Amino acid sequence: LMTIYDLLNKGTIDEIYGVVKAGKEARIYWGKDHNGKELAIKIYLMASAEFKKGMLPYIEGDPRFTRIRRDTRSLIYAWAQKEFKNLQRANEVGVRVPKPIDVEHNVLIMEFIGENGVSAPLMKEVSLKSPQRVYRRLLTYVKRLYQKAGLVHSDLSEYNVMIWRDEPVLFDVSQAVPLEHPMADQFLRRDLENLHRYFKKLNVEVFSVEEMHRRVVGGKS
Repeated sequence: LMTIYDLLNKGTIDEIYGVVKAGKEARIYWGKDHNGKELAIKIYLMASAEFKKGMLPYIEGDPRFTRIRRDTRSLIYAWAQKEFKNLQRANEVGVRVPKPIDVEHNVLIMEFIGENGVSAPLMKEVSLKSPQRVYRRLLTYVKRLYQKAGLVHSDLSEYNVMIWRDEPVLFDVSQAVPLEHPMADQFLRRDLENLHRYFKKLNVEVFSVEEMHRRVVGGKS
């Protein structure tokens, strides 16, 4: 509450409404800034031991977070910072993600993807108008993340992509790791396997996982 109060005082947030998404790790509230622009206010829950255990593989091995203490509060604050930095990197290289606005302690403020407090649907919830185009766009995003931002999403699936105005938007990038992470290539292959599985079910002409990997890591687009 004190963190939200600070963000209100700073002018980052003007109004907060209800929860639009609730999970084991975080709750996302709908809000607005002073100009009436819609905000997504993500509050990471501080009392999730399961969450702490699940985040460690993505923080350990990340050179940006080598000096983080292992108590729950420090880890969750680092996790919020990690998502903010990953969103910044992705946005800078032309990957469509919610634009990051501010982060303080366990509260992350982002662009709201949707309209009038209604979030854009997940990719798994919609019938894609052009699945082939969305597949190629997502593969391009994975490549940009890898080659230009030096990141691997590490949890890419139909559950972590929203479709807004017929375009895919990646979200939940807190677990994305830099290429120096010892499991970066394993995470990348898992992301590509998820894309391959999902779009093959939609009868999209997909590359093999090995071919996708080659294109992402350094081959042609």
